[in-house]
Amino acid sequence: MSEKEDLAKQKAAAAAKAKAAALAKKQAKEEEAAEKPEGEIDAAKQKAAAAAKAKAAALAKKQAKEEEAAEKPEGEMDIAKQKAAAAAKAKAAALARKQAKEEAAEKPEGEMDIAKQKAAAAAKAKAAALARKQAKEEAGEKPEGEIDAAKQKAAAAAKAKAAALARKQAKEEAGEKPEGEIDAVKQKAAAKAKAAAAAKAKSAAAAKKRTAVQESEEADTPSEISPNQSKLDQIVSAIESHVGQGALLENYINRLSKDVPTLVANPDTYFSIAKFLRYDEQLDFSYLSELHGTDFESHMEIYVHLHSFKMNQSVALKVKLDRDTPVIPSLVPLWSGANWPECEAYDLLGINFYEHPDLKRILLGEDWKGYPLRKDYEPYDVEV
Repeated sequence: MSEKEDLAKQKAAAAAKAKAAALAKKQAKEEEAAEKPEGEIDAAKQKAAAAAKAKAAALAKKQAKEEEAAEKPEGEMDIAKQKAAAAAKAKAAALARKQAKEEAAEKPEGEMDIAKQKAAAAAKAKAAALARKQAKEEAGEKPEGEIDAAKQKAAAAAKAKAAALARKQAKEEAGEKPEGEIDAVKQKAAAKAKAAAAAKAKSAAAAKKRTAVQESEEADTPSEISPNQSKLDQIVSAIESHVGQGALLENYINRLSKDVPTLVANPDTYFSIAKFLRYDEQLDFSYLSELHGTDFESHMEIYVHLHSFKMNQSVALKVKLDRDTPVIPSLVPLWSGANWPECEAYDLLGINFYEHPDLKRILLGEDWKGYPLRKDYEPYDVEV
């Protein structure tokens, strides 16, 4: 078939379509002009529109069949079909829009709102269905790694939700716990607070031990008399008779150190008392077993432990020194065993024993800065 014949057929089809449309419009106008109630007019319009639509669809189908019957090549027939279908679809859509506008113009406001809500609901439902369909398709097309990540996120969200629910339930159960369980919780909290308070008290007690409070505690005499009390009285009486009444600042039985008789000397009478204890024929404390110094922060102290083989008795001799200028006579002239202990006290605490035959640092170098056993000692070289 030639191109002219195709063009003629297309024009004829277009003219028939235009004629059918004009006829449908004319019928709609005639029906509108009739004296009908508003409800009947709407029904008549809908019927007329449906009839026109059906007529146009029948005409389009007829034309399509005629075109298919024509002797066209397969490619041209497909193109013609597509054009006819597109034209019919566009015409139907235009007619539907026109009818919708006409119906909206003639409907009361309430009915229009209902129609709009229905249309919006239908559109929303359609969009939701489409979204679900796309989600399923995407899930089917996702790589395994992305699916695993999505699963992990969902699991994490579920886990977080479960944890929040568990915390909420725990709080509710805590509010409904029996008295016994509440008491157990309170006891645990009280025990924890008590332990913290005990640790704090222990720290404070350790600081007090470096003060004169400890000494006063040592001097407390219990109700039961010590078996060494008589020997302490004998030693004190002998010192006061030969050295003087004010030679001793204090004397007591040290219960914390095997009930040893303890003598606290005045710094001015320290050497005289030590000499008396060493050379008195009755006392004869010929053996010096121990000598060391201590920093009590408020003062320095020298502690000397002596033993008398004749009396089969030990005694402790103490003396308190000024912390800023701790100076005391050396006991090396009385007991040669005091040599190295006094050097050690000088080396680590800075106590100066005058008349010592060779007072020197024996643990640290002569150029060492400071005295490590002092409470306020700060290393000169922080890396040491």
